[in-house]
Amino acid sequence: MAKENKEEKTIQVPKDIVETCPKCHKILLKKELEENFKICPCCGHLFRLGCKQTVALLADEGSFQEFATEYLTEDVLNFPEYTTKLKEAKEKSGVNEACICGTATIDGIKVILCILDFNFMGGSMGSVLGEKITVAFEKAKRNKLPIVVVSSSGGARMQEGVLSLMQMAKTSAAVAEFKKTNLPYISVLTDPTTGGVTASFAMLGDIHIAESKALIGFAGPRVIEQTIKEKLPDGFQSAEFLLEHGFVDIVVPRKELKSTISKVLKLCLNNLSIISSKKTKK
Repeated sequence: MAKENKEEKTIQVPKDIVETCPKCHKILLKKELEENFKICPCCGHLFRLGCKQTVALLADEGSFQEFATEYLTEDVLNFPEYTTKLKEAKEKSGVNEACICGTATIDGIKVILCILDFNFMGGSMGSVLGEKITVAFEKAKRNKLPIVVVSSSGGARMQEGVLSLMQMAKTSAAVAEFKKTNLPYISVLTDPTTGGVTASFAMLGDIHIAESKALIGFAGPRVIEQTIKEKLPDGFQSAEFLLEHGFVDIVVPRKELKSTISKVLKLCLNNLSIISSKKTKK
């Protein structure tokens, strides 16, 4: 009796519906993953958030009003393929630059909110990103508002050469000017925060809040190991390692970021109000 040939049927699931967790390799529905703030429900792996997802995580619904949208990157150095990469980055991330800035409320507290997007060329800092961060600090100072900056970056953008490196000094100067107001600057460090961003505005906050498991540092662990020819300690440059060694103030899970930022803002603003009140009485 001849054996029947049974064709195996494979179901092709559209890529825009599911996503595979790189840690536990479980296939997840993108909709459910988005609703869970891009945290794997099986193993707790943190997928990187885009700008708009971070706005949804931190800002009160409908409160975010973007500004500085007119700043757009141009290939002033005629760097090979830079224009093409910029176009691809816009399509991938859904934003025009690696940073968005706006006014928002966090549990009713009005703030300036800046968010870096790793999906746009690794969140790299070029002249436009540096300008937007500077404008944000100037606006916060002018309007007497606290500022929250959420960083996720691979560092300076090599396609802009020294123009990119100059942004480290410019943004640091803007932070210094803002601090004359005594208003709080909360720096939120997510995975990864490295390079020129770490070496400038990201580590100049009054309070540094790190997302759990985030990689934070200047050079990456592999670069450091290759340079010093030594094996680094386990967990080196993780948020938890930096907390233990005094480089960050708080490490919190993603779902607790908003409530933690809110509590810190209230504490800082209440203390500032008390100090101002005492000065007035004198």
